[in-house]
Amino acid sequence: MLQNDFGLLILRLALGILILLHGIAKLLHGIGGIEGMLANAGLPTALAYGVYIGEIVAPLMVVLGFHARLGGVIIALNMLFAIGLAHAHQLFQLTSHGGWQLELQGMYLVTAIAIALLGPGGFSINRR
Repeated sequence: MLQNDFGLLILRLALGILILLHGIAKLLHGIGGIEGMLANAGLPTALAYGVYIGEIVAPLMVVLGFHARLGGVIIALNMLFAIGLAHAHQLFQLTSHGGWQLELQGMYLVTAIAIALLGPGGFSINRR
């Protein structure tokens, strides 16, 4: 179905590119902030390097449609980790405009889950 394939392509490109931009920023500016959050949480700072998988490798997998389901799972796990590490205190908060404080993170999370469940569609390298 051509419409479904185009829809999945748009979904993949939106998620992949938006997350990839975060990864590129971390490549350019480092991951010291993440290392600090991990240290404050009593976790090994070496875990910070996982952000490169979650925000560079996985988004490229999703954009290209190369094992996009796996890429979606990795991004979803990355988002869960980010929410738990950096945003847990905002989980039940609303913005001054009435929106959920974590709506962006939530949209990234559910979009990644959707890609993991639906697959990449026809416009992909390996359709997995």
